[in-house]
Formats: sequence, structure tokens, C-alpha cells
Amino acid sequence: MNNPPQQDKNRLALNLRNLPKLLRDSRFWKIALQAIAMLLFVTVVIILADNLIYNRQLLGRPLGFEFLDSQASFDIGERLINYERSNSFGRAMLVGLLNSLRIMVFGIILATIFGLLVGIARLSDNWLLRNLALVYIEIVRNTPLLLQLLFWYSAVFLQLPLLENSIVLPGSIYLTKKAIALPWLTNNEATGIWLILLSIGIIIAALIWRWREYLRVKQGRPGRKILWTSGIIITVVILALIVTQSAPFFWNLPRVTTDTRLEGGLQLSPEFCALLTGLVVYTVSFIAEIVRAGIQAVPKGQWEAAKALGLKSGMTLKLVILPQALRVIIPSLTSQYLNLAKNSSLAIAIGFPDFYSIANTTLNQTNKEVEVILIIGATYLIISLLISISMNLFNRQVQIKER
Repeated sequence: MNNPPQQDKNRLALNLRNLPKLLRDSRFWKIALQAIAMLLFVTVVIILADNLIYNRQLLGRPLGFEFLDSQASFDIGERLINYERSNSFGRAMLVGLLNSLRIMVFGIILATIFGLLVGIARLSDNWLLRNLALVYIEIVRNTPLLLQLLFWYSAVFLQLPLLENSIVLPGSIYLTKKAIALPWLTNNEATGIWLILLSIGIIIAALIWRWREYLRVKQGRPGRKILWTSGIIITVVILALIVTQSAPFFWNLPRVTTDTRLEGGLQLSPEFCALLTGLVVYTVSFIAEIVRAGIQAVPKGQWEAAKALGLKSGMTLKLVILPQALRVIIPSLTSQYLNLAKNSSLAIAIGFPDFYSIANTTLNQTNKEVEVILIIGATYLIISLLISISMNLFNRQVQIKER
């Protein structure tokens, strides 16, 4: 019987005989090269981080985020939450983040709507409409976004008249150099009850929709999903009216006071309007081409089949073409949403206090370059990842599922 040292020698000899075979195995080299590349990357990151920490300590400025609790001592002209000069830098950056998110959300919604319309117009049978859409797309997407933002801000919104000579559009819409004032919904005492009841109604309606869809697919019975869900929502609305005896909101109309001040409604600054307009107009030109390509990717036989069934062009587009085109549109659409979110950082050029602008002010006042840059990078990275994840989940829903 072999003793333990002899067994170790035999095992080592066996491994050495297998070494040439292992080195000729392509699978080994694929794994080994990836491990080596990862090791080199981690090593470089550790060296750079150690060098950064060492140099900051030599300068007497160690890394740290305690500055976020220090007093900011600067004003922010536009904000969604309460903010004063005595608040911290962390509070100021939160104000900027909310401003950026507001631009991103409204920008994505408006760019999607108008991008869809312009993309459909590119395929219109109307010669004038088709070519107007083409000219718009080619001009806008081939000029720098920064130039367009400066144009909208300087040549359009800053050229509006003062409040004394304001332009008043139907519906109590005021266009002035100081602000764009729009009618807006304002909550009242009944708003909370309305929201609770409507939320419950929507959840019940969604469950009923799935149940009726199950009956339609599995048992072949008429679904009547719209009828059932509409009945539930109407019932909830009637119940809310009985309970609260009030509407959930009331219209707050802008007005000019006797001392020439603009009050009421939703007041948007020229900077906000210029940034939102510029981002939407620019992004629409790209989304329109994505929509056009997605529609043209659907086989022509689908159009012919819909016409054979007697569907009109509008119904064909809505029920047959667009659901299939979504599978092609969504991946590219995600890229445009990400571009819009990151392009919003150009707000600093026209003075809108977005996240990047306020973070830049924080950097100048605290001299915490590395920390602020890390915060900026991490924030935009998280926002981009959330957009990507949401769109990927939506993309899975519209893809063809093989049975």
C-alpha cells in the first residue's frame, strides 16, 4: 500500500502529464485570459485609488462626503421642494436632482408622442406633410443640441414681452419674459380620498381585465374587458362623488394682480421651457426616424391583409402595424431616452438649476472635485440603468413568445 508522500508524487506526476493537454484546450485559455484581464483591471483600479487617497492626504484634503452636511449658502431660483440658503449642500443637490428628473420625465413623454406623430408623417401619402417632416428631421438632427438650446433660450423665450405687455392666449395662458403661466389642477380636501378610491378601483379593474382575458383565451367566452373595467371605474367615480361631494381637483387659473404680479396656475421659467423645448425638438427628430424604420420593417403583406379585411389606414396602423413595429422600435428608442436624460445636463448653458449645475456650484465652493464627480457619475448611471431596465422589461412584453 502506497504511503501518503508517494501518493502526492504520483498525483503531481499525473498533473504534469496532463498539463500539455490542458494548455492546448481552447476552453482553458478563454477562461484564463478573462481571469488575467479581470485581475489586471482590478490591480490598476486599486493602484489608482491608492495613489489618489495618498495624494489627497498629502494635500491635507482627505476623501470624504461630510461636506454634504455643510451649509450651502447659495440660492436656487427654481425648486420643487422647500430650500433656503441655510440648507445643506445635500439638500441643494436634491433640489437639482428633482429639477433634472422633471425635465427627463416630461421630455421623454413629449418626445415619444411627437416622435410617433412625425415618424408617421414621414410615411404619409400627403406630399407636403411628408416633406415637411423630412426637412424638420434633417435640419434638427444635423445641428448641435447646445446651439439649439441657446437659440430657444435667447431668440425665443427671452424675446417674449414683459408682464405689462404679456401675450394672453385662450384659456388664460400667459406668455411673458419672466414666466410661462398655464392653467393647472390644484388639490383640495377631497383629493386624498379620491386617490385612495381610484387606486383601489384601478387594482380591481386590472384583476378583472386579467380574469376576462383568461376566460376569452381558455374557455372561448366573450371577454368584454373594456365593458367590465369601465363599469368598475365609473362605479368608483360615482362612489367617490357620493363620499366627498366634491371633485378631486379644481382649476387654478393664472391671473395678473392689481400690483402687476403674475399669480396662480403653473408658472414655468424661461430656462425650463427653453431646455424642455430644445431637448424634445432635438430628440423627436431621432425618434421619428426610429418609428419610420420600425413601421417599414413590418412586411407589406400585413398592410395588404388588413386592407383585405376592410380596415382603414388608421385602424390598420393602430391594430396591426404598430404592435409589430414596437419589437423593432423599442431597443433604439431606449438609446434615445438615455441620450435625453444625459443631454439634460446641458441645462447649465442656459442657467437652469438642474442636478449637474448645482453639483458644479457645490464643487466650486467646497473644492471636493473627486467626491462631487463621483456623485454626479453615480447619479446619472443609476438614472440610466433604471431607464434601461424599465425599457428592457417593456421590450420583453412586446416580443413574440413561442409556445
